[in-house]
Amino acid sequence: MNRSRAFLMFLLIATALSFRSASAQLTLENAIEATEQTVRFYREDVGVEGGYVYAVSEDLKQREGENRVGPREVWIQPPATPAVGRMYLRNWQLTQLPVFRDAMLETADALIRGQLESGGWGNNIEFDPLLRDRYAYRADHHTEIGKRRNRTTFDDNKSQSCLEFLMLVDRELEFQNELIHQTALSALDAFEKAQYPNGAWPQQYAEFPNPSDSPVMNARFPETWSRTFPRKSYSQFYTLNDNTICDLIELMLTAHAVYEESRWLNCAKRGGDFLLRAQLPEPQPGWAQQYNREMEPAWARKFEPPAITGGESQQVMRTLMTVYDVTGDEKYLKPIPRALEYYRSLELEDGRLARFYEIGTDKPLYFTKDYKLVYRDDEMPTHYAFKVGSKLDRLEREYRRLEDRGASREWNLPLPKAPRMNEGLRTSAQRLIDERDDRGAWVERGELRTFPDSEQSGRLIDTRTYLNNLSKLADFIAAAQNEN
Repeated sequence: MNRSRAFLMFLLIATALSFRSASAQLTLENAIEATEQTVRFYREDVGVEGGYVYAVSEDLKQREGENRVGPREVWIQPPATPAVGRMYLRNWQLTQLPVFRDAMLETADALIRGQLESGGWGNNIEFDPLLRDRYAYRADHHTEIGKRRNRTTFDDNKSQSCLEFLMLVDRELEFQNELIHQTALSALDAFEKAQYPNGAWPQQYAEFPNPSDSPVMNARFPETWSRTFPRKSYSQFYTLNDNTICDLIELMLTAHAVYEESRWLNCAKRGGDFLLRAQLPEPQPGWAQQYNREMEPAWARKFEPPAITGGESQQVMRTLMTVYDVTGDEKYLKPIPRALEYYRSLELEDGRLARFYEIGTDKPLYFTKDYKLVYRDDEMPTHYAFKVGSKLDRLEREYRRLEDRGASREWNLPLPKAPRMNEGLRTSAQRLIDERDDRGAWVERGELRTFPDSEQSGRLIDTRTYLNNLSKLADFIAAAQNEN
């Protein structure tokens, strides 16, 4: 063995031994101390009154969600505020550490203060006293809404994730926190009122729909459709895009499990009935991203044409199977075999599915970078997935499994289970503790999307990293507690 190779092996062995030594020194007390420091920093310096954004600059001066946000503004869409709250709840359930319970309750309070008079949540929550008056927050007890922002949005799992978190906290506290309990119930009541008579929900709303404006009918194809973007509002359309209605159905199943009221199960069943109605007729028995009041596929954004979707349709099939599993009603399974057969016929050469297929021809549809609708895929914008992974094999296995065993008639609420202690868990926890800076923050390379290069240092604090790393530390703590 030559000297350089021998030296390399020495370094590898020394590194392994040092990791082994470090992880062996990590105690439960050390891990708890590090966790408390980290949570305190993120609550006091990164977050704002229990709310969070996607990322902040290393010096904490620049903050962003989907857009730039102000110094007292927080964001809703996961991985922001409700996702952080869910992490705190999970870690509290695992470890029973007060630091997680306190943080969980602070985030619940932030969402309570961000609930709109319309019942749900918008894109953001503003805590600056000089700016809050622009919003119709229930907590501020406005005598009239006027021009205040009051639009509840279901887009991108925003309001759904907020309410799900509050309901799970309500259950965890055995329904003893009256403010959390009443906020959750008021949101549920509003979401039920926002459901159309056919079982669908809009992408967003400020006023509850008039039932007479939404006749109950089955999906159909338009006689003609324009290949030119019409620039019309789509917020009131029946929206499957980004799994909006599927998320709401599962939310209502969670509400039924938490509060044990048939009212919420009925909401979920009506949502499932809409998914049945929304299946388009032969010879294209799939689903569209959104439908107009005539139940025809319709334009949304300039890159979302009337079409059969290969994306959201897969979640539709999964949700129908879920509704069957909870209710035992076999009508929710009936569309699955034919839909699976149809979508298999649409798979691309690489095994994926196109996001859009043309009405009448099944040809994959794409957009150029200047947003012209075309059949070719050589010049697509990169901000949107115009091709998606095929999960048809997995969906078929799930369908066969349900056929064989029948419905469970249960909807299981998430309850974390502590892992068993092992050397890998110790090593990982020690590494995560060592990777923090003196403040307790995980700082990493990266750039904020909404700020120019000239204003960036190339280092940031990412909320997704916080969610992942703090959950791993909680896993170690829970495993160590079980050892003692």
